[in-house]
Amino acid sequence: MALKATIFKATLNIADMDRHYYADHHLTVARHPSETDERMMIRLLAFILNASDSLEFTKGISTDDEPDLWQKSLSDEIELWIELGLPDESRLRKACNRADQVILYTYGGRAVPPWWEKHQGKLTRFNNLTIINLPPEDTESLAALSERGMSLQCTVQDGTLNIGNEETVVSVTPELLYPE
Repeated sequence: MALKATIFKATLNIADMDRHYYADHHLTVARHPSETDERMMIRLLAFILNASDSLEFTKGISTDDEPDLWQKSLSDEIELWIELGLPDESRLRKACNRADQVILYTYGGRAVPPWWEKHQGKLTRFNNLTIINLPPEDTESLAALSERGMSLQCTVQDGTLNIGNEETVVSVTPELLYPE
């Protein structure tokens, strides 16, 4: 018998001063049985940093031909493709060929530099690719905010995201890997 996804409800109050985007989002997030709290919260972080009315979660981990999040136009063209982790170069190549813009959020601490060294030569040819690294101490702190019912205040200013509930605030400072 297959394990079922765990459902999380998140209310995000987003104030993104860098993009002048201010909105509340009420999301239902399905966490795959193999997904950690850290990865699920990074999906929420990616949503916050790219929030729009048309950005949505996909089937994610359970499908090979969809990203973790995407934004599609009214004519069903992929405007934004968001990946998480340390994917293979061929997956990112496919994404760059299918979408107007691709953003990869890497995480994993010491695993990121060897991954980047291995793939940098092939990935830097894509003009529509952005790679952002998330420091491990930030993502570990972010995982601690995970609850089945979350109400989070999210402020983005000068490239730093402050996200918190009534008890805790976590600061996340993404590091741009590409383009430099």
